[in-house]
Amino acid sequence: MDRPTFLRLADDVIRRVEDWLEDFDPDEVDFSTADGVLKIQFEGGPTYVLNRQTATNEMWYAAGVRAWHYVLDPESQSWLCDKDGHELFSMISSTVADYLGRAISTPI
Repeated sequence: MDRPTFLRLADDVIRRVEDWLEDFDPDEVDFSTADGVLKIQFEGGPTYVLNRQTATNEMWYAAGVRAWHYVLDPESQSWLCDKDGHELFSMISSTVADYLGRAISTPI
């Protein structure tokens, strides 16, 4: 994939997660973005990080002590983990839900 295409797709991922995070109470979950990095911050708790890795055309997500690398699957157009194939947006939703201790929607 060429660099402009990757940057466009990676920025779309970050915007999609930003839009999803807008629905949370900022006292519960807040976020900030800068130059391809999105930080999800919990009141008095950890910071989870989603960022683009331009050199490898990957999206990286870190939540607590765990981290994953995601590549775009050309068939499904989904960002899938390079180790076990799980989907990026499902993992973000799952880790945020686990931290908050309640069910939440997946970024759409």
